[in-house]
Parts: sequence; C-alpha cells; structure tokens
Amino acid sequence: MRPTTNALKPPGDGTTLPSMAGAVVYIRVSTKEQTENLSLPTQLRACEEYCRREGLDVLERFREEGESAKTADRTELQRLLAFCRTNKGRVHFVVVFNLTRFARDKYDHFALRSYLQSLGISLRSATEPIDDTSTGKLMEGVLAAFAQFDNDVRSDRTRAGMKAALELGRWVFLAPLGYMNAPRAMGKSLIPDPERAPLVRRAVEEYATGRFTKQQLLQQVTAWGLRNRRGQPLSSQAIGMLLRNQLYAGIVDVAEYGVRGRRGDFEPLVSEDTFYRVQAVLSGHTPSLAPQLQGHPDFPLRGFVRCESCGRGLTGSWSKGRSSYYAYYHCRPGCRGVNVTKARLETLFEKELTRLQPTAGYMRLLKESVLQVWKTRKESARADLARAERQAEAIQKKLDRLDEAFLFERSIDIDVYDRHAEKLREELTLVRIDRHATELEELDVEGILAFAERVLPRAADLWVQASLAQRQRFQQLFFPEGMTFDGRDFVGTAVTARAFNYLQPIEEGNKRLVDLTGIEPVTS
Repeated sequence: MRPTTNALKPPGDGTTLPSMAGAVVYIRVSTKEQTENLSLPTQLRACEEYCRREGLDVLERFREEGESAKTADRTELQRLLAFCRTNKGRVHFVVVFNLTRFARDKYDHFALRSYLQSLGISLRSATEPIDDTSTGKLMEGVLAAFAQFDNDVRSDRTRAGMKAALELGRWVFLAPLGYMNAPRAMGKSLIPDPERAPLVRRAVEEYATGRFTKQQLLQQVTAWGLRNRRGQPLSSQAIGMLLRNQLYAGIVDVAEYGVRGRRGDFEPLVSEDTFYRVQAVLSGHTPSLAPQLQGHPDFPLRGFVRCESCGRGLTGSWSKGRSSYYAYYHCRPGCRGVNVTKARLETLFEKELTRLQPTAGYMRLLKESVLQVWKTRKESARADLARAERQAEAIQKKLDRLDEAFLFERSIDIDVYDRHAEKLREELTLVRIDRHATELEELDVEGILAFAERVLPRAADLWVQASLAQRQRFQQLFFPEGMTFDGRDFVGTAVTARAFNYLQPIEEGNKRLVDLTGIEPVTS
C-alpha cells in the first residue's frame, strides 16, 4: 500500500492522488570535476528511493552534468520544464536531491516553483522536509534562502580570487578580440590570436596616424576580413571599444575590482605610445606626433605611400645640393628601399589618378544606368512596403477580433486565446522585421552622380590644385588603403574606393575600354 500523506497531494488540490502519481527526477552537479565521482549516482539513488518510498512513478530522469547554476545555461532544466509542460496532467511532482541542486537564487527558486505550480506540479526534496503545508512552505523558504547564502559566499570568494589574480596582471575574463585565453600551464593569461591579432594591431596603428575616422576604419577592417567570434563584421560600437581597450597595450585596468594600471602577464599587441596616440585622436586632442602624422604641405604623399621592402609609410625631406635644395620621398631609417624625388613620385601618382578617370561619354552612360536601376529599385521597395503594411494590418485585425472574442463575447477560453494570440504576435513581429528590411535609405542619387560627373573626370587636375588637407582626402577617397612603391613604380593592385571598382579600364586589342559589368551588382 502506498502511504497517504498530505505531502504528496498536488499543490492546490485536496483530493486523493491516483494510485501512482507521476514524477520526474532532476539531479545536478555544478562543475565538470564532480561528474567524475559519485555525486550524480548518489543523488539519483536517493531520489529514486524517495519515489519508491512515496509510491511515485518516475516518468523521466534529467541529469545536469557540469553545467552552470544559472537557469539560462542549464539545458537539462530547460528540457525538464518542456517535458512538464507537454505532459501536463501526467507529471505531479519534480523530485530533487536537495534545494541547492534546483536553484542557487531565491528569485529563481520561487519563479520556477510558481511555474511548476501553474502546471499542477509540486516540488519535493529527497533529503529535506518540504511539502505544500504551511510548515513545509516555511521550511522551503528557509532552505532556499540558505542556498542563496551559500551561493553568495562562494561568489564573494570567487571575486576575491579574481581581484588577487588581476593585481598580478592576469586577465580572468573572456579574452578580447585579437587574444585567446591561455591554458594555466603556459604561465600567461592571454595569447595572441594568430588570425585576428595582426588585424587588430594594424587597425590600432592605422587609427593612430590620424588619417581615419572611426567609420572609415570600420570599413577598412571589414575589407581586411576582421570578424568577431560569431563570424560577423564588427559594429561601430565594437570598433570604438576596440580602440579604447588598454589590454592591447598590455595594461590591466578594471575599476570594478579596484585594479588600476597593472602590467599584464601577456604580450601587448601595440605599444603604449601607439595606444595613447589613439586616445588623443579619439578625444579630439592633437597627438604628440601631430606634425609628422598630419603631413607637411610639401609632401602630400608622406605616410600614404608605403615602401615595398619594409611596409612602412614613406617620409619626405629636403636635401641641400651645391646650389639649391631638392625634395625627396624616402623610407625611414633602417631601410633603403625607396629614395625618389618628389617630382617623380607625385607625377607617377597623377598618372594613377588619370588612369582611373572615365570619359565624359562613359559618365553619361553610368549616370543613366544608375538612375534607371535606382528608380526600379525604389518602385520595387515601395511595392514590398505596401505589401508588408497590408499583411501587418490584416494580422492586427485578427488580433483585435481575437481580443473581442475573448474579452467581450466570451466565445473562446484562455488556452485558445493564448495559443492563437502568441502565433499572431509572432507573425506580426516577422512582418515588421521584413518591412524594416525593405526600407531604402533616402539618398540624393542625382546630386551624388552630378558631383561624381564633375569630379571623377578631373581627379588628377583637382589633386594638383588642391590644398594639403584636400589632397589627403582625395588620396583616401581614391585609394583608401594607400599605395605601395618599390623605388621605381607603384606595385601590386591598389585597393580603390568602391566607386572606382566599376571604372577600371580593361585592355582589348589596342583600345583602352571601360568595363561596364560592375554596374549591375552594386546598384541592383
């Protein structure tokens, strides 16, 4: 005979249980190491013995091995809740070894317990006297509070240990982009990510030159292939955080733990000088190397053109001859790869600009093609928006009718209402997302094309006549990643701005033609 006790009545139900009430068992260990001893088998035996003693039929067992105490990270707990929901009426009890195995936080405990009660399910502990009586509920509250206290004590100890490690220069959190968390045996907390570290270093060093805005840098790092851990391009917020992160200069600084300016136990990706130049650029203050970084009016290509031998930007200076001074671009000390006169290098650069210049006829053709495609795209977008609006209105009307049927007509019950309302809200959300994706940014396409029609065919002349600042902006517009020089000529294929990707000349026999194939992909 099964013992009949008040403890085994379903919550809120004063009737006698069926001959065999259904139960599910939930057991958990909080660290990977505990999965290797008898903790789980011990918990399971105790829970199953409790069920046998109380006459409960164990429908399912859920084993949480080495998972976090956080509910969101506990896959088996989520499976248990789903099982209880889909087997409502069959499951009457959730049995745990003790309440610390169920939740470490009072809020989580009572939130879970309340959800189970809504399904007609009561919580039981194999080692603690809790039930649905007033005394049992009091005991449950006390035990839940002690579980949270135990978790808080552990948290305090963990926090103290983390602070001590930070004081020693160890990084105890997730590694930032460009680093990886190192195994403890290596004696370092971080090691450079072989794939991302060079790109992060390059991004910080390029921004330190003052030649880029954050948005321009974001476009550059995206073109270089820098991605976050999910394989997605960086956001504007992420590039800002990257530029301000002192870890890249080997500095551990965590104000929350009272740790400031500690030397890290890992290899910096950039020098402190570079890091603080970046902060000066971000704050709008003039960096200490401002004259060199901003350029000299006599040498507009300074820093923009790189030496093929060492990869560093060229500098420029005047050399005194017998009777006059001569201007030269040359590489920095330690490399003799480039030493070229100012006139020759700038003449070669003008030729590169001339090579990109489209004919007037081509510009007219480009303008007509772009405007036609833009008009077609706008018409298509308007049609998609109208369709999405109609769908959203139709779904909203269904929701309104559903509300009326439930609230005023009382023709449907709460379960039917919830099921249909949730489905309709999901559909409405998806339609709104789709509507947002179809919206086109408002652009003055005709104005942009008119500007391009005036500027692109005269790029070389405009560069020669422009001021230093205007020349540098032209250079960045035409060749955003700079150019490489081997001492005689520009080498490699310089990365041009997107507009020029569709104006590159191609050879066909003895004629220089312009390839029109680039128009369609970028404008349609």
